[in-house]
Amino acid sequence: MALSILAFLFCALFLTPTTAFDPCASSESKPDTSDLSVLHVYGKCSPFTPPQASSSWANTIINMASKDPERLTYLSSLVATPKPISVPIGSGQQILNIGNYVVRAKIGTPGQLMFMVLDTSNDAAWVPCSECTGCSSTTFAPNISSTYGPLDCSMPECTQVRGLSCPTTGSVSCLFNMSYGGDSSFTATLSRDSLTLGTDVIPNFAFGCINSVSGKSIPPQGLLGLGRGSMSLLSQSGPLYSGVFSYCLPSFKSYYFSGSLRLGPVGQPKTIRTTPLLRNPHRPSLYYVNLTGVNVGRVKVPLDPALLAFDPNTGAGTVIDSGTVITRFVQPVYNAIRDEFQKQVKGPFSSLGAFDTCFAVTNEDIAPAITLRFSGMNLVLPMENSLIHSSSGSLACLAMAAAPNNVNSVLNVIANLQQQNLRILFDTVNSKLGIARELCN
Repeated sequence: MALSILAFLFCALFLTPTTAFDPCASSESKPDTSDLSVLHVYGKCSPFTPPQASSSWANTIINMASKDPERLTYLSSLVATPKPISVPIGSGQQILNIGNYVVRAKIGTPGQLMFMVLDTSNDAAWVPCSECTGCSSTTFAPNISSTYGPLDCSMPECTQVRGLSCPTTGSVSCLFNMSYGGDSSFTATLSRDSLTLGTDVIPNFAFGCINSVSGKSIPPQGLLGLGRGSMSLLSQSGPLYSGVFSYCLPSFKSYYFSGSLRLGPVGQPKTIRTTPLLRNPHRPSLYYVNLTGVNVGRVKVPLDPALLAFDPNTGAGTVIDSGTVITRFVQPVYNAIRDEFQKQVKGPFSSLGAFDTCFAVTNEDIAPAITLRFSGMNLVLPMENSLIHSSSGSLACLAMAAAPNNVNSVLNVIANLQQQNLRILFDTVNSKLGIARELCN
């Protein structure tokens, strides 16, 4: 009998099949239908690889930050020119730049899986479609979806996108075009189909079905706009999400990068600090907030209030954005913050990519905390939200920079590195932005 028991235990311990741990298994959509996984576009659990495939994870982040000026140029262009919303579409192109996070979404019936870039500063969604010229190998096939249909030029949604002119007579599909990152562009047909997020289904969702691509900067599987405009996910989902969503972005130090996108009011933090969301009538999609000042350690940095003030006519002010890597301030504001930071940290200082204030990591313990002061709340950034490290680990750099010196460099942008391990809540109905500490990994 004893031998039988020992034999059984031997088999149970050594012969039972085992399954290897899959770190990306938890990045599938959560059982809660409103909580979706958010993946870094070049993280372990994403299907995409960085342009420099052999680069270290730290260098990948540094290289992405070097692309921020194009993103800032795009955001500045949005506030510089009012967007027509009630006239037939005209000629012209809209400039975009690549996002940093993707979410699993399904288009059509049955649903076809796409990893779509999240963008809080954009409204329209778009995906590459089959027979697209220049697109990636993963495309949406409209012909196998029973709920797909192109939108006619006469439909009101066609006035919400910029692009190709509609003919004065006859009935044709609504076409539009966009430029992306300064070196890429695409054309698309405005269409409708079912969008599935987790187990939520949004019928008749309007999006661009991409027909052709030029260049290599187009997000391979499309983009999902989380702005406040009429074409955004929030507007098209109506009462399903009640104009509320939040996201939590894990630490950039984690290659196994998976956060969460929470759609709708259910499950949002009950206790959270908030600041008013401001609206620019020329570009209502952007999430403006009132940044009133910045502290470096215990020092309130002396700043001209006019450099932070919200002005819808010029587009000046501060926005919170999911597609910019490091926070960018207009040049005089950044210079003042950097100079005070350097006063409190031992040099010498050097540059690394987009970062001009790098120092020996051995001095990191005396680096002061950065506090962003908003109307109604202060946000003290954890050190990992203020500093980024070189791939060798020998340097720490202040993870902020100046906005590019273009014709409309009046915009300050709170970027995603400064948002990591925070729950960022967007309540468009009550015009509030909430921030709460949360471990997002």
